Amino acid sequence: MKNNCLVILGPTASGKTKLACELAYHLNGEIISADSRQVYKQLNIGTGKDLEEYVVNDKKINYHLIDSIEPGEQFYLHDFVRELKIAFDKINAENKLPIICGGTGLYLDALQKDFSFTQIKENEALRKELEILSKEELQIRLSNYKNEKLKDTDLNSKKRLIRAIEIADSLKNTKTELKNTELPYKPYYVGINVDIEKRKDLIYKRLLSRLDNGLIQEAEGLLKKGMTHERLQFLGLEYKFLSNYLQNKISKEELVIQLSTAINQFSKRQMTWFRKMEKGIKINWLDKGVNAAELAKEIKTRTQFPLCEGG
Repeated sequence: MKNNCLVILGPTASGKTKLACELAYHLNGEIISADSRQVYKQLNIGTGKDLEEYVVNDKKINYHLIDSIEPGEQFYLHDFVRELKIAFDKINAENKLPIICGGTGLYLDALQKDFSFTQIKENEALRKELEILSKEELQIRLSNYKNEKLKDTDLNSKKRLIRAIEIADSLKNTKTELKNTELPYKPYYVGINVDIEKRKDLIYKRLLSRLDNGLIQEAEGLLKKGMTHERLQFLGLEYKFLSNYLQNKISKEELVIQLSTAINQFSKRQMTWFRKMEKGIKINWLDKGVNAAELAKEIKTRTQFPLCEGG
């Protein structure tokens, strides 16, 4: 198989962005973010955009699907699928290498799986009915549909359970037959492997650094600009716990403890997702801190995509 793009994946705090940017420098590439929250403007510290890393040896690395929409807007899987293809085609047209970087498993799955069913519109009446149900009740309801297309739904996410039920309900009640779309992506996968204890340490230190460098002020600024606590909670992880802290529901100490625990749980779910991906694809796992220049040379010898000279 001839590869036509590179994927850099790994759990949160593993150094994906830094490695992807360095590889983009050496391989004449551009970054497409596969992060479900970096697409939002103003969510900078909490989502770890690390935009300073997009300059390597004084060369600016172009990126896509970062700072694309306002934080109050919604960005769904079908939006990512559409924008991914637009960015992929644009980068290829410029004879550069698309480098997809991120840790949102569902977005990474879009490189291999047809998600045409995600174009189904929202059903507000059904959503209101589902919102009051518990996660366990939603799981049972989804299982009643027996829909093969939705077998990979994240059962730990109430938001995704609701969306899956919405899709399943629509497919059941319409005669529309969704045609499979041939995907253009032929990725070469690189995964960053960090052992659990090291990952915990990295997450904790990074959290303290972000708190020292304006994370709380970022959330306060969003609220001052009109964002509701409900929306802040919806944005998940850092913003959910910051909302609780700013409403005096938890102390600063509790914020650090609860948030670091939640991020560690999230990183564990990411690794579980990546392992599940390996049932159908090969991920070339490397240790954090790998030399990007050497890795670029290795990738050139292993792959068949038309690489231009970078750096």
